[in-house]
Amino acid sequence: MTLEPVHMRKISELAKQIDRSFEFEEPKTAADIYKLLEELKLDGKVILKVVDRLYRGMVRTALMAQCEDPYPVTYACDSGSTNPKTYDSGLFVDFCHCAMAATPTDLDIQRYRTIVCAAYSSSQKVAMQATEGWEEFDEGMGRAKLVRIAPDELKKKASDMVHSLAMYLAESEHILYMKDQVSPEGFFIMDGPIYPKQLMYWVVLGDEEVQLRQNEDARKVLQNYIDIMDHFLEKRVPVIGFVKNPLDMQIMDTVRKKGAGFDLPWMLDTQFFRNVLSLDKCDNAGFRQGSSFRGGNSKYGRNGKAGDGNNGPGNAYITYTNWFLQPNRFYERLMNGTSPLAAGDKLREGLRHKFPPEDYALCFFMLYVPSKDVVFKVEAPYGLVKDDFLRMQMTKKVLFDLSLHGFPLTLTKADHVAKIRKVERNEIDKFFENMNPDTDYNDTRWGNISEV
Repeated sequence: MTLEPVHMRKISELAKQIDRSFEFEEPKTAADIYKLLEELKLDGKVILKVVDRLYRGMVRTALMAQCEDPYPVTYACDSGSTNPKTYDSGLFVDFCHCAMAATPTDLDIQRYRTIVCAAYSSSQKVAMQATEGWEEFDEGMGRAKLVRIAPDELKKKASDMVHSLAMYLAESEHILYMKDQVSPEGFFIMDGPIYPKQLMYWVVLGDEEVQLRQNEDARKVLQNYIDIMDHFLEKRVPVIGFVKNPLDMQIMDTVRKKGAGFDLPWMLDTQFFRNVLSLDKCDNAGFRQGSSFRGGNSKYGRNGKAGDGNNGPGNAYITYTNWFLQPNRFYERLMNGTSPLAAGDKLREGLRHKFPPEDYALCFFMLYVPSKDVVFKVEAPYGLVKDDFLRMQMTKKVLFDLSLHGFPLTLTKADHVAKIRKVERNEIDKFFENMNPDTDYNDTRWGNISEV
């Protein structure tokens, strides 16, 4: 053991010194800030506003799991990645492998795959030839292609851009490839946000060192996501993005810039929502009528179970917010939208869309699962969310899946099918015979500590 008891005692003293600084809690702060979200503006622009009305709600998971599944046929799409790999030749490369799963299980749907390899080298002499069209394999059930980022398109963020291009192109192409396999009565889950946020940011707001807006495949990705939304809006089939680890800062950043008189202890929006949705941390202002959602000195504990001695599974619960519309804020920048249609005028002119631009605007609601102490974010386009019935059904479906399985079961299936495991990533390294992977000391130090 590296740390002996004497060392742990001193660390404990330092931790307690910090912990005591946070003993004073203002349970009303989170609830008061939540009221601002009915319509949150900055510099005259609406950053966030409620869809329908502002509330917070609670469901008991045991009761919710006994309800009828609003969408018994569910689909999910996910991709696995080698993660950006670098080689001693100067190559940056990432392979993304995308698959779809269904509940009830459909093995034919699972067999279809899309693989995209994105590559970048800063050398003008390297003549990598991108694939024209798609190369089919596995009796036509799989498609693959190589895409290239040109040397003059990147001067920084090579790993990030190679990964974003490979992942977003693979996922969007696979969803479009499989869209006609989705039942009109189905429910579709995308892993993560509904739009390619990282790629959008650099295509829309790029600088001299990141010139992806001139990359044909990057522009293709933006069009793909519009086409995906067009399909689901036209068919009126619910599509959501399930964000497992939301890291947004827009709401807290906006409240801080507004100078609303709050001493904000939170930087991340997730930290705020964890507090405003915790029964033992927040007062009962704004709670949904009839939800049994109580705050302040609640009888409910942090584990999502009753604190009165009856800690059976029947007392577990999930808390959640209403839906919000986010029309103008994208990362830390103000833009004219939150969909790919927020691209600059010249680029936007080349993007086709079937519905009014506001129908593509980003909407979301937040959930808190106390039993796991995790916050999830669920996204969907405004064109679906504005429909009262669809909005209610989408909310119910997510709550049903989380109550029954703890996580969307179909998304778990898709993750298992699409994942590229470490042993496979190591094997891929061996396919490059003219170069060696870049390694550093941590690779040597931790190389024997491996995942499956």
